[in-house]
Amino acid sequence: MQVLIINGPNLNLLGVREPDVYGSQSFDSHLEVLKQNYPKLDLVYFQSNSEGALIDCIHQYGFDVQGIVINAGAYTHTSVALADALAAVPAPAVEVHLSNVFKRESFRHHSFLSPVVKGVVGGFGLYSYNLALDALINYAD
Repeated sequence: MQVLIINGPNLNLLGVREPDVYGSQSFDSHLEVLKQNYPKLDLVYFQSNSEGALIDCIHQYGFDVQGIVINAGAYTHTSVALADALAAVPAPAVEVHLSNVFKRESFRHHSFLSPVVKGVVGGFGLYSYNLALDALINYAD
């Protein structure tokens, strides 16, 4: 099973950016943990701070992978285009947030992605990615 993991803007700074909110571990180090914990998965990873690059990645992989885990960062709350891209491809997607967005600023309470994904996982730090992968592996329509 091939799964695409997409991280959006500022997630390249995990481990150094606001560690009180996002933790002190980089995503690259957690990706190694994911590869060890899910050896049967072929994990493809992509990160960009550019909305267009994220959309291009969804278009490129979304017809071939068996699942998408996406942490779109702030684009979650602003991007109709990302939602449209996810809706346009057959791969089921899980929206991920490191923090519990409902304990944060009110603008973070709305997601344009939630209506077009299978489910949402948030509030568990980097472990949210593990939960999203478990959902894709074990949940079927």
